[in-house]
Amino acid sequence: MPRTKVLIVEDHALTRTGLRTALDLNTSLEVVGEASDGEAGFAAAQRLKPDVAVIDIGLPGIDGIELTRRIRRDLPRTKVLILTMHDMDDEVIGALAAGADAYCLKSADPERIVDAVKTAAAGGAYFDPGIAHVVLRAFNRPEVTGSASGSPLTARETQILALIASGTSNVDIAAQLSIGLGTVKGHIRDIMGKLSAADRTHAAVIALRRGLI
Repeated sequence: MPRTKVLIVEDHALTRTGLRTALDLNTSLEVVGEASDGEAGFAAAQRLKPDVAVIDIGLPGIDGIELTRRIRRDLPRTKVLILTMHDMDDEVIGALAAGADAYCLKSADPERIVDAVKTAAAGGAYFDPGIAHVVLRAFNRPEVTGSASGSPLTARETQILALIASGTSNVDIAAQLSIGLGTVKGHIRDIMGKLSAADRTHAAVIALRRGLI
């Protein structure tokens, strides 16, 4: 099976070296290139066409959010993992809205970053547990909560989807909403079907991008 090709875009040399080391230790991954700023990162992505681009959000020149937009626009098959030192609301939501498939704090264990790369490469979505509270706060803002006009989701489905995005397990969702676990799972199946999502977390990302929650 061919290895997953990874591009690292990070302006700090020591961080790039650490990421390369962690990723190269996994036999299913191959770091095919590195870049130290957004413009060079975009050029490298166009040239190398990686499966996953690991991008620092705070790049010089064009930042990680803008780089994500450009990659999603021109290289739709390339998945994007955003890395950051911070869990600031605007950065997290901005990165996900730009099209990032995964989001990790730089303080995460190397194993977690490797898992995030693999999840994104497989077509899934990955939220670092450290940003779950940021996503939940965002859903509680008046301008973000509430279904967009013409939303395919019911009010209950929107509520469940917001809890999923905040990192809440199915068991805890059932307890919080005072409904059965089977009912929760049924709603999630309906949500995934309506949004053509691969899994529950992917559904949350799709809904966020479409402004459904």
